[in-house]
Amino acid sequence: MASRLWASKAASYLKISTFNFNRGFASVVKDLKYAESHEWVKVDGKSATVGITDHAQDHLGDVVYVELPEVGAAVTQGSSFGAVESVKATSDINSPVSGKVVEVNEELSSSPGLVNGSPYENGWIIKVEISDTNEVNSLMDSEQYSKFCEEEDNH
Repeated sequence: MASRLWASKAASYLKISTFNFNRGFASVVKDLKYAESHEWVKVDGKSATVGITDHAQDHLGDVVYVELPEVGAAVTQGSSFGAVESVKATSDINSPVSGKVVEVNEELSSSPGLVNGSPYENGWIIKVEISDTNEVNSLMDSEQYSKFCEEEDNH
């Protein structure tokens, strides 16, 4: 279903974002880490909570379905573990860290719009037991991610 790479990353965003009303930049949370494919991760020891960023949900539009992995599934940094389907596109969700899925946000099955309305709180997607905490060092902090998004939107 979601065989496309995170909708060809930046290229898809440019195609999807046909109406740029020059709204204020999407919110970025300081204590999170970010992947170039627009997922965020909140790390607490070897535990990680993963979701898609406000920037990503904004470009996708209204989310109508979230494909969740099974609890116990292995995830690999940079690889797809599920998908987000919106009124505009279906995009893979890539894991920012490697490990084992220990929890999925079951509320997204009946309320996928939580990804739009609360991407960093109620719209989280999975919780992972991290297998290699050093992987977090390759992710962007909030300042780097903000600059990354600005550059991406300006191209």
